Amino acid sequence: MASKRLVLCVLGLAAACTVMVPDVQAQKHAFVPVNDAMLVNPADADWLMWRRTLNSWGYSPLKQITSKNVKQLKLAWSIPLHKGSIQEGTPLVYDGTLYMPHPGDVVSAHNAATGEQLWEHHRAIPEDIGDYLQAYETKRSLGIYGDTIIFPSNDDYLVGLDANTGKQKWQTQVLDYRKNPAQQSAGPLIIKGKVISGRTCMPSAGPDACVITAHDANTGKELWRLNTIQKPGEGVDTWGGMPWESRWHVGAWMTASYDPELDLIYMGTSVTAPAPKFLLAGNDNKYLYHNSTLAINPDNGHIVWYYQHIVDHWDLDHPFERLLVDTQVAPDPKQVAWISPDIEKGKTYKVLTGIPGKTGIIYTLDRQTGKFLWARPTVQQNVVASIDGKTGEVTVNPATTFHAKGDTAEVCPALTGGKNWWAGAYSPLTNMMYYGLQNTCSDVTVTLAKPDVEALYGISGRDKLAAGAKGIGSVFAVSAETGRTAWKFDMAGTALSMVTTGGGLVFGGDIEGNFRAFDQNTGAVVWEVNLGSSLTGYPISFAVNGKQYVAASTGSSVTTASQRRLLPGLKAGTENRLYVFALP
Repeated sequence: MASKRLVLCVLGLAAACTVMVPDVQAQKHAFVPVNDAMLVNPADADWLMWRRTLNSWGYSPLKQITSKNVKQLKLAWSIPLHKGSIQEGTPLVYDGTLYMPHPGDVVSAHNAATGEQLWEHHRAIPEDIGDYLQAYETKRSLGIYGDTIIFPSNDDYLVGLDANTGKQKWQTQVLDYRKNPAQQSAGPLIIKGKVISGRTCMPSAGPDACVITAHDANTGKELWRLNTIQKPGEGVDTWGGMPWESRWHVGAWMTASYDPELDLIYMGTSVTAPAPKFLLAGNDNKYLYHNSTLAINPDNGHIVWYYQHIVDHWDLDHPFERLLVDTQVAPDPKQVAWISPDIEKGKTYKVLTGIPGKTGIIYTLDRQTGKFLWARPTVQQNVVASIDGKTGEVTVNPATTFHAKGDTAEVCPALTGGKNWWAGAYSPLTNMMYYGLQNTCSDVTVTLAKPDVEALYGISGRDKLAAGAKGIGSVFAVSAETGRTAWKFDMAGTALSMVTTGGGLVFGGDIEGNFRAFDQNTGAVVWEVNLGSSLTGYPISFAVNGKQYVAASTGSSVTTASQRRLLPGLKAGTENRLYVFALP
């Protein structure tokens, strides 16, 4: 019966089905429901959300694996992931069970110590979805609450699965993908029993698809939705009087962070379509809330404060992870370009920091108020001319803006970003953040004379290596207190996602298939293995019965496919596969 239901899934004849594996269906012990307190303070052994904790650190406190014994790491188990052109998944681990999102709408559960499959759920993908959405197979992470695994589907639903069996418990339509197509590539953040999720929104979807939503984690019922595009009549109009139906594409397509003490959600937004602002209402408008950090009240979805990182003309999105850190703030003017004169020496601030956008610029804000504290570039950039330290107001380099179809400019970083969907990580052991970045620029040309829903951004770009760069990729280790670069590791290919551990290590992969462990303090490579394919998934660390494991996955993505063109000698493949390592 199980194999028959699997065939139905493959043929698309069933809306959803679950394949149970004989003799491993029963749990070894009673399932303890995941509650809000566990999400705020997860057990050291578990990885319960995209970056493990609500502050988006990407840090595991496990310390069995250290710089002294990491060379003994061996492959514990490995499984193939489902076929698909995009694989950027993050395992979720709870109480000895690993749940994995595959390309498309497939989720599987495994014994986290052995890889033995417990169940696999398939949700049928509508045959016409490719007519409305690009890169719809992307599935970056899952959520868990109670005994329910929660994920956003390809066809714009939120779906809850029974964590024990994989059977569907509920589903809620967020948008009609044929009328308001939106790509739901990132998994949810779950706080106070609410499923917080964002999405892209194609120009053809109109502004009503550009929403962050909250749903009841037990039932899927919608609780609120927040438009990420300012509506006419909402304060001073920053869209130059453009009609509502012509305001397009400000999405929130990555996962939020949350501060339970301040009770604020922090989420980033993307660019407008088209991107050059002369194609909208002129280069002098701000077009809120594109390329901004939004601080949101989780009870009603209202914006408490916002900070706009840049008025964008080039598709340099700012939706990436926001790191929430409590630290003293003492930026070093030798390395930090823009500093607030109001910083109080010796004061511990609740900051929101990290690299929120493709520009590769680190922004540090007071997360209570949104006040600008400091910012600095990492990789080469030429789009931000200056930032007012007092107000945080960003001035765009006029040499990189456009005024007519056919205008060209060299833009750094490239349109694929100095940073993109791959995640950095923070370690409380060093008070440093670690990022894989790329050293590229683009020669950009405007392709439109007026907005067109089919043309998306209205520009074309050709990527190239940034002048003077030693290679495409670099790993940066930067102090959250001073903004100083502690160390940098350069490589030929693009560096991708990172994870830090209590053993003083930073694990990260690259496009060439290398999976490395770095010493957090020095940047020394203390372990390395080549997995044969690009490491496009998000690595994690977890434990089962006191034994620490490190997991990483390989595959392909839209951006790594683009970056491969700059690496003609690249031999790494694109196999979708999950690898789990442990000490002997």
